[in-house]
Amino acid sequence: MYKILRDCQVKPMELFQLYLYLSPQMAMPHINLLTWNLPQLEAQLPWRYLTITMFSPLSTEYIVAFNGYFTAKARSHFISSALKSSEALDWRIVPRKNPASDFPSDFEVVQIRQASHSSLLTLEDHPYIKRVTPQRKVFLPDPGATCNNDTRWTQKWQSWQSSRPLRRTSLSLAFGFWHATGRHSSRRLLRAIPRHVAQILQADVLWQMGYTGSGVKVAVFDTGLSEKHPHFKNVKERTNWTNEKTLDDGLGHGTFVAGVIASMRECQGFAPDSELHIFRVFTNNQVSYTSWFLDAFNYAILKKIDVLNLSIGGPDFMDHPFVDKVWELTANRVIMVSAIGNDGPLYGTLNNPADQMDVIGVGGIDFEDNIARFSSRGMTTWELPGGYGRVKPDIVTYGSGVRGSGMKEGCRSLSGTSVASPVVAGAVTLLVSTVLNRELVNPASMKQALIASARRLPGVNMFEQGHGKLDLIRAYQILNSYKPQASLSPSYIDLTECPYMWPYCSQPIYYGGMPTIVNVTILNGMGVTGRILDKPIWQPYLPQNGDHIDVAVSYSPVLWPWAGYLAVSISVAKKAASWEGIAQGHVMVTVASPAGNNVGGEMTSTVKLPVKVKIVPTPPRSKRVLWDQYHNLRYPPGYFPRDNLRMKNDPLDWNGDHIHTNFRDMYQHLRSMGYFVEVLGAPITCFDASQYGTFMMVDSEEEYFPEEITKLRRDIDKGLSLIVFSDWYNTSVMRKVKFYDENTRQWWMPDTGGANVPALNDLISVWGMAFSDGLYEGDFTMADHDMYYASGCSIAKFPEDGIVIAKTLKDQGLEVLKQETAVVEGVPILGMYQTPSEGGGRIALYGDSNCIDDSHRQKGRESTCCVCQITCQSPNSCSVNSLLPTFLSFSIKQMERLC
Repeated sequence: MYKILRDCQVKPMELFQLYLYLSPQMAMPHINLLTWNLPQLEAQLPWRYLTITMFSPLSTEYIVAFNGYFTAKARSHFISSALKSSEALDWRIVPRKNPASDFPSDFEVVQIRQASHSSLLTLEDHPYIKRVTPQRKVFLPDPGATCNNDTRWTQKWQSWQSSRPLRRTSLSLAFGFWHATGRHSSRRLLRAIPRHVAQILQADVLWQMGYTGSGVKVAVFDTGLSEKHPHFKNVKERTNWTNEKTLDDGLGHGTFVAGVIASMRECQGFAPDSELHIFRVFTNNQVSYTSWFLDAFNYAILKKIDVLNLSIGGPDFMDHPFVDKVWELTANRVIMVSAIGNDGPLYGTLNNPADQMDVIGVGGIDFEDNIARFSSRGMTTWELPGGYGRVKPDIVTYGSGVRGSGMKEGCRSLSGTSVASPVVAGAVTLLVSTVLNRELVNPASMKQALIASARRLPGVNMFEQGHGKLDLIRAYQILNSYKPQASLSPSYIDLTECPYMWPYCSQPIYYGGMPTIVNVTILNGMGVTGRILDKPIWQPYLPQNGDHIDVAVSYSPVLWPWAGYLAVSISVAKKAASWEGIAQGHVMVTVASPAGNNVGGEMTSTVKLPVKVKIVPTPPRSKRVLWDQYHNLRYPPGYFPRDNLRMKNDPLDWNGDHIHTNFRDMYQHLRSMGYFVEVLGAPITCFDASQYGTFMMVDSEEEYFPEEITKLRRDIDKGLSLIVFSDWYNTSVMRKVKFYDENTRQWWMPDTGGANVPALNDLISVWGMAFSDGLYEGDFTMADHDMYYASGCSIAKFPEDGIVIAKTLKDQGLEVLKQETAVVEGVPILGMYQTPSEGGGRIALYGDSNCIDDSHRQKGRESTCCVCQITCQSPNSCSVNSLLPTFLSFSIKQMERLC
């Protein structure tokens, strides 16, 4: 990332690293980086050639994960021997006093003051230490570009560590500019927002058959439970993992969740005779730490828990110790049920761990079978930018107005996916008790039964409902006739089935287009580990034109725990370049797992994945739009502030930008206007620009390689048009919106602004264009539409023969820095330029992406931007009333009058 960090003194003992990238024509002056401050350094070098990457002050606490379980004495010895020869002179193991302390563990929390990079490497080099996870780590991309999508994106992202604090709570921000209460906290209780759900789902049918959850151990990880609550008769154990000296529930959240699962009276739960294990992992202030969860998870494994409910969530799927421990839990046959999140109706807002393949992720519906507005939507964003997300949630169930146990007695009604999760966890607990051969029950077989029995909700797509609504009785029937097998989620690919298969069904495929990638989850009910036997086979149905498509498959080398991926890449054969119709076939996959009970050999299961697609002739170039996904972050590696600084309750930008998630509405509008939108998950050097009319770059955070800049200039000279949506970037404001992490007692500085403006300026400088570091907001009118500029930058430089639209806005930077209000006239926000080369393309710059970003739009504000409708064949085919007047279909003078 490019960063210009001014007024920051570099001292010899501080943990900064400076990277200076100079043009080949410049000579590097002699500079002592340990005695110069950054303003002096910038005075010596032109700013556009200066890249400074700062490792923000590292956390004083680190989670040291081991390769196995060891006693406290052994763990201490490993750490001592590793740090003996390092520079870490002041360190200590943080004591953890909880029920797991008496047992071997696979991690320690180590506090290291003034830790150096070498001391951390020394720790990681120890043969018994698997990973050291710091609070903070900044990653600088490799200086080269490659088109190998199959390896680059996975290696790139796996090399990053967690960007989130160990603490599971809100983070306090500086200067009162924000009050941090939003979803940027890592793991948090999914807020329950204020009918007898077990009977509505027909649990009483199973009760009458004698099944009540008896013999099943169910764990509730939440806020605790009072000792003598009248609703519970079989509380086996209550444990406290927090730093508060109580086992009781001071919030009522944990009591409610436990009641939905196992209450025996009044608001009755699903499994009243189940063995209830209460894990208090949140304080009364809703605070938790990763280490608390890790210890509690280890204890759950030790206690041989069968079902575990997590009505919590957070966006951090890169919190490696937490994710690794969830994998270990499910590998030990613990069926984990977790809430998918309360960040709906925005897409791409799935919470972890519910978004993991081995976890049952639960979304919420109301009692009219409508998807609850608060329920988070898919897709998963682990796989971006090179791949495509998986289907989540797995299933949905009632999560609005559900009745459960009150904190001391009685019942109350709550809503949220934190309510839907224990509904499924209670149902799962009840289902486990109905199976005579418990060896058949595992995280994969239970998920298979739930999704196979789920009832599809009409008019709802798969990223909203998963496989459908929980059907307890059908799940019982499937589970009690179950034979170990592999299955697929989704079980078929039909790119013609709308709306369920949205977004796939929203756009037909054609020759020359980017391959359509469908990420299928393989569930392996035969065993915790498995593999794909031979290679998956594509079998086209020749009578159904199956030979008109090419299908390539990549897959997990090992299915563990209980699951893996099958990435199906579909493209159109050259013979169908001018053909229109339906093509069908199937992919055959055989999964093998070691046979259990020491029998030896392998069990195998063959599954078929039907494929059906609609093919159309290749659209004309002017109708094809390419979205740049490669330079968008799928998940922030550090502190990335929001694009809209007015979103004070939610300052951390954690959504993975994608045309099918937070830019979904714009995608649908472009499709409704007849455009074909494709996604580029590789460097700019990896696509044939002659096939596309427009290249869209929105809210880019990554830098651009020199080869990419050169190619893009050549492409635009040959007719490709470019639209760039930027956002704010101001180093003074970035310093102002730092926040204080109470866990580490450190200030966290943003890594960049809303967008990486210095990198964008490098990209567009060849045309004499640049964005500024100004920060503006306000209402204005454009093309007879009321518009809102939300924390955008202005245009600092633009060709004289181009068109620049200026508006009167407020100086938001001044407001943030000095709490003063100033109105600025003539702020250039939109620039339009026709390149001079014959047949050359056009370039449009706009300083704010919030107007097309679903996650930043505000009620009552115009939801679109003047330049967003990209390519029309003729002026007559575009209407100003469409709210997206075009830039490229009109002459520049027409566009100037329009806007």
